[in-house]
Amino acid sequence: MAKRENISSGAKWEDVVGYSRAVRVGDLIEISGTVALKDGVLVGEGDAYLQTKRIIEIAKETLSKAGARLEDVIRTRIYVTDISQWEAVGRAHGEIFASIKPATSMVEVSRLIDPGFLVEIEFTAMLQ
Repeated sequence: MAKRENISSGAKWEDVVGYSRAVRVGDLIEISGTVALKDGVLVGEGDAYLQTKRIIEIAKETLSKAGARLEDVIRTRIYVTDISQWEAVGRAHGEIFASIKPATSMVEVSRLIDPGFLVEIEFTAMLQ
């Protein structure tokens, strides 16, 4: 059986809720739903494009800790609180993933855990 590695962001909520920023099992890496925070402060308030950019930066940092790169991402799941912002979110996603082309979905949800969060993204990567 493949070894399991939990990757922490250090957020206090990981222990409270019982989750990891990411989990790597063998060549598979799953990154938890990620929002646009830096040092606990929202990045890009009111701007879905900037929030998406920050989320992808966090994923890149997390993937690096797991021994992977953005090029290893095979799936993204994008949750937005306002689907009319799909173009801004899609543009930010496309700036990074246009040549990688992971499978993806974008779903409107009624809200995220904080009203300032406009976007939350989950990532799946497979080492090749």
